[in-house]
Amino acid sequence: MTDFSTLAVHGGYNANRNDNAVSVPIYASAAFDLENAARGRDLAAGEISGFEYSRVANPTVDALERRLAALEGGVGAVAVSSGMAAVSYALMCAGEGGGRIIAPTNLYGASVDALGDFLPQFGIHADFVKDINDLHEIESLIGPATRAIFAETVANPNTAITDIRPLADLAHRHGLALILDNTVPTPYLLRPIEFGADIVVHSTTKGITGHGNAIGGVIVDAGRFDWANGRFLQFTRPEQVIADIDGNRRSFSGAFGSEAFIRRIRVKYLRTFGAVQSPFNAYLQLIGLETLPQRVARQVETATAIAGHLEHTPHVVSVNYSGLPDSPYHALAGKYFPRGVGQILSFKVEGGADRVRRILDGVKLFSYVPNIGDARSLIVDPANITHREVPESYRKAAGVSDDLIRLSIGLEDAGDLMADLDRAIAGAYGE
Repeated sequence: MTDFSTLAVHGGYNANRNDNAVSVPIYASAAFDLENAARGRDLAAGEISGFEYSRVANPTVDALERRLAALEGGVGAVAVSSGMAAVSYALMCAGEGGGRIIAPTNLYGASVDALGDFLPQFGIHADFVKDINDLHEIESLIGPATRAIFAETVANPNTAITDIRPLADLAHRHGLALILDNTVPTPYLLRPIEFGADIVVHSTTKGITGHGNAIGGVIVDAGRFDWANGRFLQFTRPEQVIADIDGNRRSFSGAFGSEAFIRRIRVKYLRTFGAVQSPFNAYLQLIGLETLPQRVARQVETATAIAGHLEHTPHVVSVNYSGLPDSPYHALAGKYFPRGVGQILSFKVEGGADRVRRILDGVKLFSYVPNIGDARSLIVDPANITHREVPESYRKAAGVSDDLIRLSIGLEDAGDLMADLDRAIAGAYGE
C-alpha cells in the first residue's frame, strides 16, 4: 500500500496526461470541447469518462477528488464549494423522500441548524441523542423511516470521540448508512472507512487546505453500502437523467452498483443545486494536502503540550482535549488515534463571559477567527460565534457555555503560544 505522505503529494494526478505539468494545472474553463457528435453522445450518457461542463466535473477538481478518495480509502469523491454543502448534500441524498437521520446534539452549529430546523422543510427529520456512543438509545430510535446515523468523528469544540466500529455495526444490522464528518482529524489522523463508515464528509476549508485561504468541502463514498436494501427508494427508482445511450431509464443502484451514492451526489445534487468547487480553490486545497502530514503532526504535538499546560494554569477551570490522559475519551483516543486527536481544544475559565472577552481581546498571537485547521493559531468563544444558532439545551449538553474558549493550534512555537495565553489570562484577572 502506498504511504499516506506519498498519496498526499501524488495521489489522483498523472502529469503525463497534463502536458507534464508537475503541479496540477488550474483548468479555468466553464466547458470542454466534445470533439465530435459520437463522443458527445457517449459522454452525456455516461458511457465514457471525460469532461463536458465544470458544473459537473473539472480536471483540477477531479484531481482533488481522486486524491481525497485515495487518502480516505473510498471508491470516489465529489468536491463541493463548502463543508456545509458536503454535509447538506450527504444528508439530503440519504434522507430523500421523508427519511429520518439519527445524530448527536454536539454537532457543529450549522449542522444542528440544518438537521433541526432547515432540512425538516424538505421532509427530512432528525432524531437527536445526547451521546452518540449510547447504542441503546440510538437503537430505540430506529424506525421504518430511519435512513442513516450522522456524527462527527471528533466533536468541535469538546473533542468528544465517536466510537465508530460498534456504531457502524449497529447501523448495518438495521440497513442504515453511517455518515461521518471527519473534518477535525483529517484523514491523516483517522480514516473512518477502515472502521465501518459508509460516507465521509469534510470541510476541506479546515485542516486539509490548512492555510485559511480557500473554502471547500468533499463527500467520500466507501463503496460498500447496499443502497438497494429497501430503505432508499431514490436509488432504485428509474430516472431519465441517467438513461442509457438508447434512452432507457436506469436506477442509480442498477446503473452504478457500489458507487450509487457518490454518482447520485454528482448527477442530482452537484448538477442540480450547483454548489460547485472552483478550480482555483481546488488547486489551493491540493497544495495544502501536500504538507498535510507534516502540518498536522506538528499541530498535534503543540496542542497536546498546550492542553497539558492549561491544566495547571491559574483561573482555568477545565480543559477539553481527548489526547490528555485524564480525558474520558482517552481510551477511544488510543483505539482510533495513534497519531493524536487533532489541533482543536477548549477550556473553561473562572468568571464567565466577561473574563472570556478580556482573554479574547488580550491575546496577541492568537487570531480571533471562527475557523479551525489554519497554519495560524486561532481563538474563539463558541457560545457567541460558532454555536450561537444551537438551542441552549443542546449547547449546555455539549459543554458550550459562556465561559468556554476554543483554540485551534497552528504552526507557531509552542512556548510563544503558551506565553501569549498566560499573559492574556493573567491580564483578564488583573494580575
